[in-house]
Amino acid sequence: MAALALGMFVALFAFGQDLVGYHDPDGTVKLALLATFVFGIICGSKIGR
Repeated sequence: MAALALGMFVALFAFGQDLVGYHDPDGTVKLALLATFVFGIICGSKIGR
């Protein structure tokens, strides 16, 4: 499951503008993707304990 999440994150982070078609000149969408991924890792590690 972690490999799938990582793959989806990398695909959206690297190729999201082509795949989804959003316009992100300031990089705010990439920042939101990164923050969501990091918070998901933090929450997942706390739940797993």
